[in-house]
Amino acid sequence: MIRTTPPFRRPAQGSALAALVLAAALAVAPGAAADESNATPPGSSPVCAFYDGDGLTAFGEQGERVSQVQCMLANRRYLPWEAVDGVFGVRTLAAVQRFQADHPPLVPDGLVGPHTWSALWHA
Repeated sequence: MIRTTPPFRRPAQGSALAALVLAAALAVAPGAAADESNATPPGSSPVCAFYDGDGLTAFGEQGERVSQVQCMLANRRYLPWEAVDGVFGVRTLAAVQRFQADHPPLVPDGLVGPHTWSALWHA
């Protein structure tokens, strides 16, 4: 398999990360829809990887798993297409939390584990 993105990185630990995660969670109310202008920008196409596993994917990581999460969120209008970049940042975190809040019994913790992967695939 040819990898076009850097290897996955584990999220950094520390108070700066906690503050950023908290700010993202507070900035977007659960259940809020993504921007209605969710169309792919003209002349560009997001890079969507195909990943069919259920490995834990979290804030700060990057690569194919993140790209797959972002594409599924964009297809479901939780994330605008211009945010599909393979990097699990603040916008992706907020989108994951909104998706989880809209799909009980998921816990809106922003972690994409087996239950969230399953819900994304079946939504």
